[in-house]
Amino acid sequence: MDDLSHAFGDIPVITDRTTVRRRSRDYFWYSPILKDELEGRFGDIVLVPRDEADVVAVLRTCHARGVPVTVRGAGTGNYGQAVPLRGGVILEMKGLDRIEWMRPGRVRTGPGITIGALEAACREGVGGQLRMFPSTMRLATIGGYIAGGSSGIGSVSWGLLRDPGNLVAARVVTMEAEPQVIELRGRDVQQVNHAYGTNGVITALELPLAPAVDWVDLLVAVPGFMDAVHLGRTLAEQPGIQKRLVSLVASPAPKDYFEALAAGIDRHDHALLVMIAREDIETVEGLVGAVAGARISYRSDRDQRTGVDPIFEYAWNHTTLRALKYDRSVTYLQVLFAGPDRWKGVEESFSVFGDEVPMHLEYINFGDQIGCFGLQLVRYTTEARLREIMDWFDTRGFPVFDPHAYTLEGGGMKQVDPVQLAFKHRADPKGLLNPGKMIGWDDPDYDGVRVPVSYMYAAASG
Repeated sequence: MDDLSHAFGDIPVITDRTTVRRRSRDYFWYSPILKDELEGRFGDIVLVPRDEADVVAVLRTCHARGVPVTVRGAGTGNYGQAVPLRGGVILEMKGLDRIEWMRPGRVRTGPGITIGALEAACREGVGGQLRMFPSTMRLATIGGYIAGGSSGIGSVSWGLLRDPGNLVAARVVTMEAEPQVIELRGRDVQQVNHAYGTNGVITALELPLAPAVDWVDLLVAVPGFMDAVHLGRTLAEQPGIQKRLVSLVASPAPKDYFEALAAGIDRHDHALLVMIAREDIETVEGLVGAVAGARISYRSDRDQRTGVDPIFEYAWNHTTLRALKYDRSVTYLQVLFAGPDRWKGVEESFSVFGDEVPMHLEYINFGDQIGCFGLQLVRYTTEARLREIMDWFDTRGFPVFDPHAYTLEGGGMKQVDPVQLAFKHRADPKGLLNPGKMIGWDDPDYDGVRVPVSYMYAAASG
């Protein structure tokens, strides 16, 4: 790759071996399976484009030389999205961090800006806030989130990133002999939404903004598990309560892993992690008071406790991260609890698996009902046992989106997305963008269907 490092003019390049290896990683080590599979996969050089013209130049040169390109934001993903399976160039997009414009209800930005910085700018500039973001918002870039994420904080009100209206537009550079710059709007943005950068490089995003709200973080301690489940459901379902996060982490994880936030709760308490509009706190206090033994043990606007992070950094994938600080044998699942039996499924799995699979629920608005993604912790022993646990959920109609697979199909809906595959044929005819992550490209006969693409929406309306 020595000759390649000199082929890009004045575009910043990193060749230091240690740095290149560091940029070749994300948080795939959450999974002991991915850790074994991806540990030795590295790129050859890192390129840091400064603008869209640099991206075009890189893709043109790499296409001509047959060099793979793996796009990277901040590397906060958990599934190996940013790991280069076949070497080549790592395209680090953090230099494209300029906000193009903003107005009430909309913002257009480069993909490399951190989500925290983008939200701060929108609050200051137009009194707006992002509809949803990952728990890693202080580090993650908005482009990496769109390319690799599917939901997050805010989904309790706004649903999934794939839901109509949650992504307005994306500008994408193709990887051809002469790369094209394509503007995708409306339904067409689904061609690159959650595609791991396999079929185009995002250089700009247009996103909706909600009116900014003064949020208050709460930890609600509840002694009874199903009492906690249904209190979370009540908070999530009430249209008159403005909320950004409703999460449930079952005991003993909050007391064991939440450090300063855990002060004031007992080891048997289950924790509801909530972000509520300040003006709705009184209503929430009334609902909490109606549940036996439930109490608000932390309130961010009154509790001056030191060492407590924003409440969203105890939820979503941060729950697993905090557990791993104390127990490196822990891993996790992603289970969809939707449809008419969702709460029965939550109760049954809690009873069956107990502390082997500590319950962790993220409440989601599926359009016509509130359901959950289960991001349960797993006290890992063997891969065979992990597969047994996943099969238990799958066979009962609660599909697992496998966090121990690095492909789009393996970790997602278990089938090829024909829209994204068709766009890849158009935008990346040599298959050089993040190769190895789209099974449909590498294996046209792939038939690993377990969950129909429409399942999530059908289940939600069931």
